[in-house]
Amino acid sequence: MAQAKKITMYVVVVFVLYTIINSPARAADLVQVGFQGISDAAQGVGEFMTQLVN
Repeated sequence: MAQAKKITMYVVVVFVLYTIINSPARAADLVQVGFQGISDAAQGVGEFMTQLVN
């Protein structure tokens, strides 16, 4: 099972590197979307906590 996990990790790393090299603009867009999602989630948690305090 550990061997399968290691192989899967290598495949993911190779895929990410291929995507970055082949289409850097698309890779940048995907990273931006990911960070935007994290930012929105953090903002939602902050608003929730603010409402709890009020």
